[in-house]
Amino acid sequence: MSGRTAVLAVSIALVLSVSTGAQQSTSSTDDSSGVRATVKNYIEGYFTGDAARIEKTLHPNYLKHIIHGDIPMRERTGPQMMKEVRATGVPEMPATHKTEEVTVLDVSGVIASAKLVTPEWTDYITLNKVNGQWKILSVVQRIDD
Repeated sequence: MSGRTAVLAVSIALVLSVSTGAQQSTSSTDDSSGVRATVKNYIEGYFTGDAARIEKTLHPNYLKHIIHGDIPMRERTGPQMMKEVRATGVPEMPATHKTEEVTVLDVSGVIASAKLVTPEWTDYITLNKVNGQWKILSVVQRIDD
């Protein structure tokens, strides 16, 4: 292999490596944005009593575990949650408590984790990417007193 050929081969390898890294970075950024948007739709749907908005964010196997002090842990499926939101509508809470902070903790392939903090509770959320869309698979909620 001549010197020119070697330099050309190394140059092509570097260009491909940088290109692949840029694509992975863009994909990772897109996935983080998608995870964040899904979690925001979930909580903002709850705050506004919009069951249809929430339902769009849920995985078919959605399950929520609710931990609240000494109260025995409770579970809620997607259909149970939708029934409750449709029945109660907008939750009775001060507008100042209808705020959220969403942190994307990790994205690995088609699995992601996020943390949702409100003034009254914290949700630890696992998401699964299904047909190109992030869906909430599970939530562990810690209610603060």
